[in-house]
Amino acid sequence: MSARPRLGEFLQTRRARVRPEDVGLRPGHDRRVAGLRREEVALLASVSVDYYIRLEQGRAGNPSTAVLTAVADALRLDQAERDHLRQLACSAPPAVPPTAPVRPQLKAMIEAMPGPAILVDRLSNVLAWNAAALAVVADFNDSAQRNLARLYFLDPSSREYYADWETVAQDAVALLQRAAAEYADDTELDDLVDELRTASPDFDRFWTTQNVQNRSHCPKTLNHPTGGELTFTLESLQLPGDDGQYVITYTPADSATTTWLTDRHQPPFSGS
Repeated sequence: MSARPRLGEFLQTRRARVRPEDVGLRPGHDRRVAGLRREEVALLASVSVDYYIRLEQGRAGNPSTAVLTAVADALRLDQAERDHLRQLACSAPPAVPPTAPVRPQLKAMIEAMPGPAILVDRLSNVLAWNAAALAVVADFNDSAQRNLARLYFLDPSSREYYADWETVAQDAVALLQRAAAEYADDTELDDLVDELRTASPDFDRFWTTQNVQNRSHCPKTLNHPTGGELTFTLESLQLPGDDGQYVITYTPADSATTTWLTDRHQPPFSGS
Protein backbone atom coordinates (compact mmCIF):
# COMPACT_ATOMS: atom_id res chain seq x y z
CA MET A 1 0.00 0.00 0.00
CA SER A 2 1.45 3.37 -0.97
CA ALA A 3 1.56 6.06 1.69
CA ARG A 4 1.41 8.78 -0.95
CA PRO A 5 -2.01 10.44 -0.47
CA ARG A 6 -4.11 10.92 -3.56
CA LEU A 7 -5.48 14.27 -4.59
CA GLY A 8 -9.05 12.98 -4.64
CA GLU A 9 -8.89 11.65 -1.09
CA PHE A 10 -7.63 14.99 0.17
CA LEU A 11 -10.31 16.97 -1.67
CA GLN A 12 -13.03 14.66 -0.38
CA THR A 13 -11.95 15.16 3.23
CA ARG A 14 -11.83 18.93 2.76
CA ARG A 15 -15.27 19.28 1.16
CA ALA A 16 -16.79 16.96 3.75
CA ARG A 17 -16.09 19.51 6.48
CA VAL A 18 -17.64 22.54 4.69
CA ARG A 19 -21.37 23.00 5.20
CA PRO A 20 -23.43 24.52 2.38
CA GLU A 21 -24.64 27.32 4.63
CA ASP A 22 -21.02 28.20 5.40
CA VAL A 23 -20.50 29.25 1.80
CA GLY A 24 -23.88 30.86 1.07
CA LEU A 25 -25.67 27.79 -0.33
CA ARG A 26 -28.97 26.36 0.80
CA PRO A 27 -28.50 23.07 2.62
CA GLY A 28 -31.55 21.47 1.01
CA HIS A 29 -32.97 18.08 1.97
CA ASP A 30 -32.05 14.45 1.48
CA ARG A 31 -28.31 15.13 1.40
CA ARG A 32 -26.40 11.86 1.11
CA VAL A 33 -22.93 13.31 1.63
CA ALA A 34 -21.35 15.20 4.49
CA GLY A 35 -20.40 18.72 3.56
CA LEU A 36 -20.41 19.93 -0.03
CA ARG A 37 -21.35 17.95 -3.11
CA ARG A 38 -18.93 17.86 -6.05
CA GLU A 39 -21.23 20.05 -8.13
CA GLU A 40 -21.34 22.64 -5.34
CA VAL A 41 -17.56 22.83 -5.21
CA ALA A 42 -17.51 23.19 -9.01
CA LEU A 43 -20.04 26.03 -8.79
CA LEU A 44 -18.07 27.87 -6.12
CA ALA A 45 -14.79 27.40 -8.01
CA SER A 46 -16.31 28.40 -11.38
CA VAL A 47 -15.26 25.19 -13.11
CA SER A 48 -17.42 22.60 -14.82
CA VAL A 49 -18.77 19.72 -12.80
CA ASP A 50 -17.11 17.29 -15.23
CA TYR A 51 -13.74 18.97 -14.72
CA TYR A 52 -14.00 18.91 -10.93
CA ILE A 53 -14.95 15.22 -10.99
CA ARG A 54 -11.91 14.51 -13.15
CA LEU A 55 -9.79 16.53 -10.73
CA GLU A 56 -10.90 14.38 -7.79
CA GLN A 57 -10.29 11.27 -9.85
CA GLY A 58 -6.77 12.37 -10.76
CA ARG A 59 -7.63 12.66 -14.46
CA ALA A 60 -7.38 16.44 -14.87
CA GLY A 61 -3.79 16.48 -16.07
CA ASN A 62 -1.79 19.34 -14.64
CA PRO A 63 -4.34 21.83 -13.23
CA SER A 64 -3.41 25.49 -13.43
CA THR A 65 -2.55 27.63 -10.43
CA ALA A 66 -5.75 29.62 -11.03
CA VAL A 67 -7.90 26.48 -10.85
CA LEU A 68 -6.19 25.21 -7.71
CA THR A 69 -6.58 28.63 -6.09
CA ALA A 70 -10.29 28.71 -6.97
CA VAL A 71 -10.83 25.21 -5.54
CA ALA A 72 -8.85 26.12 -2.42
CA ASP A 73 -10.98 29.24 -1.96
CA ALA A 74 -14.17 27.23 -2.40
CA LEU A 75 -13.06 24.71 0.22
CA ARG A 76 -11.74 27.39 2.58
CA LEU A 77 -8.27 25.88 2.80
CA ASP A 78 -5.64 27.46 5.00
CA GLN A 79 -2.11 28.13 3.74
CA ALA A 80 -0.71 24.74 4.79
CA GLU A 81 -3.59 22.98 3.02
CA ARG A 82 -3.10 25.10 -0.11
CA ASP A 83 0.57 24.13 -0.24
CA HIS A 84 -0.41 20.49 0.24
CA LEU A 85 -2.99 20.72 -2.54
CA ARG A 86 -0.39 22.07 -4.97
CA GLN A 87 2.02 19.26 -4.13
CA LEU A 88 -0.65 16.59 -4.61
CA ALA A 89 -1.71 18.10 -7.93
CA CYS A 90 1.84 17.98 -9.29
CA SER A 91 1.82 15.48 -12.15
CA ALA A 92 5.48 14.56 -11.70
CA PRO A 93 6.57 14.77 -8.04
CA PRO A 94 10.33 14.58 -7.53
CA ALA A 95 12.03 11.35 -6.65
CA VAL A 96 13.30 10.86 -3.10
CA PRO A 97 16.75 12.46 -2.90
CA PRO A 98 19.74 10.48 -1.62
CA THR A 99 19.98 10.48 2.16
CA ALA A 100 22.13 13.39 3.25
CA PRO A 101 24.65 12.65 6.01
CA VAL A 102 24.56 14.67 9.20
CA ARG A 103 27.05 17.48 8.78
CA PRO A 104 29.66 17.49 11.59
CA GLN A 105 29.19 21.23 12.09
CA LEU A 106 25.45 20.75 12.54
CA LYS A 107 25.96 17.90 15.01
CA ALA A 108 28.43 20.03 16.99
CA MET A 109 25.96 22.93 17.05
CA ILE A 110 23.19 20.73 18.46
CA GLU A 111 25.47 19.19 21.09
CA ALA A 112 26.54 22.67 22.23
CA MET A 113 22.99 23.93 22.78
CA PRO A 114 22.08 24.29 26.49
CA GLY A 115 18.44 23.32 25.98
CA PRO A 116 17.18 20.07 24.45
CA ALA A 117 17.71 19.91 20.69
CA ILE A 118 17.37 17.15 18.10
CA LEU A 119 17.91 16.77 14.36
CA VAL A 120 15.07 14.96 12.56
CA ASP A 121 14.56 13.82 8.96
CA ARG A 122 11.43 13.67 6.78
CA LEU A 123 10.47 10.28 8.28
CA SER A 124 10.74 11.62 11.86
CA ASN A 125 13.95 9.66 12.45
CA VAL A 126 16.13 11.34 15.08
CA LEU A 127 19.61 11.72 13.55
CA ALA A 128 21.40 13.73 16.24
CA TRP A 129 20.71 14.98 19.76
CA ASN A 130 22.32 16.58 22.76
CA ALA A 131 22.59 15.65 26.44
CA ALA A 132 19.57 17.76 27.40
CA ALA A 133 17.42 15.92 24.82
CA LEU A 134 18.38 12.60 26.42
CA ALA A 135 17.15 13.94 29.75
CA VAL A 136 13.92 15.43 28.41
CA VAL A 137 12.75 13.80 25.16
CA ALA A 138 13.90 10.16 25.05
CA ASP A 139 16.90 7.87 25.39
CA PHE A 140 18.08 8.14 21.80
CA ASN A 141 21.12 5.99 22.64
CA ASP A 142 18.56 3.18 22.33
CA SER A 143 17.99 2.76 18.58
CA ALA A 144 14.37 1.71 19.24
CA GLN A 145 13.65 5.25 20.47
CA ARG A 146 14.96 7.04 17.39
CA ASN A 147 11.74 7.61 15.49
CA LEU A 148 9.34 10.19 16.91
CA ALA A 149 6.24 8.77 15.22
CA ARG A 150 6.90 5.30 16.63
CA LEU A 151 7.66 6.85 20.00
CA TYR A 152 4.37 8.77 20.13
CA PHE A 153 2.10 6.01 18.83
CA LEU A 154 3.71 2.74 19.91
CA ASP A 155 5.09 3.61 23.35
CA PRO A 156 2.09 3.61 25.76
CA SER A 157 3.94 5.84 28.26
CA SER A 158 4.00 8.73 25.77
CA ARG A 159 0.28 9.38 26.32
CA GLU A 160 0.93 10.34 29.93
CA TYR A 161 4.32 11.92 29.31
CA TYR A 162 2.97 14.48 26.85
CA ALA A 163 0.22 16.53 28.47
CA ASP A 164 -1.03 17.43 24.98
CA TRP A 165 -0.43 13.99 23.46
CA GLU A 166 -3.17 14.27 20.83
CA THR A 167 -1.73 17.51 19.45
CA VAL A 168 1.79 16.05 19.48
CA ALA A 169 0.58 12.94 17.67
CA GLN A 170 -1.38 14.87 15.04
CA ASP A 171 1.64 17.07 14.33
CA ALA A 172 3.74 13.94 13.78
CA VAL A 173 1.19 12.59 11.30
CA ALA A 174 1.02 15.94 9.51
CA LEU A 175 4.79 15.80 9.01
CA LEU A 176 4.50 12.40 7.34
CA GLN A 177 1.53 13.57 5.27
CA ARG A 178 3.63 16.41 3.87
CA ALA A 179 6.52 14.06 3.12
CA ALA A 180 4.15 11.68 1.34
CA ALA A 181 2.89 14.47 -0.89
CA GLU A 182 6.34 15.84 -1.65
CA TYR A 183 8.17 12.82 -3.05
CA ALA A 184 7.34 9.94 -5.39
CA ASP A 185 8.13 6.28 -4.70
CA ASP A 186 9.20 6.79 -1.10
CA THR A 187 9.29 3.14 -0.09
CA GLU A 188 10.73 3.91 3.36
CA LEU A 189 7.79 6.17 4.08
CA ASP A 190 5.35 3.59 2.68
CA ASP A 191 6.73 0.96 5.06
CA LEU A 192 6.63 3.27 8.08
CA VAL A 193 3.05 4.42 7.43
CA ASP A 194 1.84 0.86 6.80
CA GLU A 195 3.47 -0.25 10.06
CA LEU A 196 1.88 2.54 12.08
CA ARG A 197 -1.57 2.26 10.47
CA THR A 198 -1.59 -1.44 11.30
CA ALA A 199 -0.27 -1.07 14.85
CA SER A 200 -2.11 2.06 15.96
CA PRO A 201 -5.81 2.80 15.39
CA ASP A 202 -5.12 6.40 16.40
CA PHE A 203 -2.45 6.80 13.75
CA ASP A 204 -4.79 5.30 11.15
CA ARG A 205 -7.56 7.71 12.20
CA PHE A 206 -5.31 10.76 12.02
CA TRP A 207 -3.84 9.64 8.70
CA THR A 208 -7.31 9.25 7.19
CA THR A 209 -8.43 12.74 8.20
CA GLN A 210 -5.41 14.23 6.34
CA ASN A 211 -4.96 17.28 8.53
CA VAL A 212 -1.80 18.92 7.24
CA GLN A 213 -1.28 21.84 9.60
CA ASN A 214 2.30 23.11 9.56
CA ARG A 215 3.35 24.47 12.95
CA SER A 216 6.88 25.79 13.22
CA HIS A 217 6.54 26.61 16.92
CA CYS A 218 4.26 25.56 19.77
CA PRO A 219 4.14 25.20 23.57
CA LYS A 220 4.88 21.79 25.05
CA THR A 221 4.18 20.46 28.55
CA LEU A 222 5.84 17.25 29.73
CA ASN A 223 5.06 15.16 32.81
CA HIS A 224 8.66 14.20 33.58
CA PRO A 225 9.20 11.29 36.05
CA THR A 226 11.77 13.23 38.09
CA GLY A 227 11.34 16.84 36.97
CA GLY A 228 7.58 16.95 37.35
CA GLU A 229 5.72 19.30 35.02
CA LEU A 230 8.20 20.82 32.55
CA THR A 231 7.12 23.47 30.05
CA PHE A 232 8.92 24.36 26.84
CA THR A 233 8.44 26.31 23.64
CA LEU A 234 9.32 24.22 20.61
CA GLU A 235 10.83 25.71 17.47
CA SER A 236 11.14 23.67 14.26
CA LEU A 237 13.84 24.98 11.92
CA GLN A 238 13.91 23.61 8.35
CA LEU A 239 17.37 23.11 6.84
CA PRO A 240 17.44 23.84 3.10
CA GLY A 241 19.52 21.41 1.08
CA ASP A 242 19.72 18.73 3.77
CA ASP A 243 17.17 16.16 2.49
CA GLY A 244 14.23 17.40 4.56
CA GLN A 245 16.19 17.56 7.79
CA TYR A 246 15.13 20.03 10.46
CA VAL A 247 16.19 20.98 13.97
CA ILE A 248 13.74 20.97 16.89
CA THR A 249 14.74 23.06 19.90
CA TYR A 250 13.09 23.03 23.32
CA THR A 251 13.34 26.40 25.11
CA PRO A 252 12.31 26.38 28.79
CA ALA A 253 9.14 28.40 29.23
CA ASP A 254 9.30 28.97 33.00
CA SER A 255 11.86 29.34 35.77
CA ALA A 256 11.15 25.92 37.29
CA THR A 257 12.00 24.17 34.02
CA THR A 258 15.13 26.28 33.60
CA THR A 259 16.26 25.48 37.15
CA TRP A 260 15.66 21.77 36.70
CA LEU A 261 17.74 21.69 33.51
CA THR A 262 20.56 23.65 35.13
CA ASP A 263 20.56 21.40 38.20
CA ARG A 264 21.14 18.41 35.93
CA HIS A 265 24.59 19.85 35.25
CA GLN A 266 23.66 21.26 31.89
CA PRO A 267 25.41 24.50 30.86
CA PRO A 268 23.61 27.50 32.43
CA PHE A 269 20.56 28.40 30.35
CA SER A 270 19.92 32.11 29.92
CA GLY A 271 17.15 31.99 27.33
CA SER A 272 14.11 32.33 29.59
